[in-house]
Amino acid sequence: MNLDILPEDCFAHILSLTSPIDACRISIISSSIRISADSDNVWEKFLPSDYREILSKLRHPLIYSSKKELFLKLCIPRLIDGGDKTFSIEKSTGKKRYMLSARELDITWADNPLFWSWKPFPTSRFHEAVELRTIWWLEIQGKINSRMLSPNTTYESYLIVKFVDRAYGLDLLPSKVSVQVGDVKSEGNVYLRQYESKKQCLETIWFSNRIELVVRWMAFRGITEERVPCKREDGWVEIELGSFYNHGGDDLEVKMSLKEVNGTHLKGGLVVEGIEVRPKQL
Repeated sequence: MNLDILPEDCFAHILSLTSPIDACRISIISSSIRISADSDNVWEKFLPSDYREILSKLRHPLIYSSKKELFLKLCIPRLIDGGDKTFSIEKSTGKKRYMLSARELDITWADNPLFWSWKPFPTSRFHEAVELRTIWWLEIQGKINSRMLSPNTTYESYLIVKFVDRAYGLDLLPSKVSVQVGDVKSEGNVYLRQYESKKQCLETIWFSNRIELVVRWMAFRGITEERVPCKREDGWVEIELGSFYNHGGDDLEVKMSLKEVNGTHLKGGLVVEGIEVRPKQL
């Protein structure tokens, strides 16, 4: 079938039912198809339905000449809500992702300078992060409303941190991590230690995924899954808190947390940037 003979509006409608990556791929077939594939009618369908509201929350307004240009600019994390959150969309799917800064989290005793220190970090996307000086009760919680997220999407949440050179006491006991939406809760354990490389992290995950029988035995005995901190390309470390499915249409609170409150030993040297909520990569 010759796609060039289809009416432009008809072809644009067909493309709007695909995905951003499909529209980009098919646009290289011919110049006439490229015109349809780049049209605002197509790319407005790929933008979140509430994109105008999101644009009103941007700390720095965006200048764009087309909906495709706007889409591509929103693929880069942008500060919103006074700079305490970032918003972006997945380039391949258009699904929404957020990051909550440390200021948006509920961190036990974070306002006490004896325990925590607020200060700027050059590699952080936010104005400041918070460094753990010393404490024995470590508890970090974050919340986001499910309406803010893309519907019919599986999400994962990650605590974004750094370990400073003087870090101590963080991995003597496992920290408990969890994500809860309504009555559905996922839980796990993580030792707060930094792996030397992404390769080492992935090898650890690969090995863990191979021992299915052990995992089943752990579930039978009530032992929660152990997760592995992974170093990111931006130099920070991410710790998986859990995953959940967002049906959409519900007004539910997504609760995410990490805590280690069983040990009475002191710990310090953890820098918290925030919690990232992003679509799960299949």
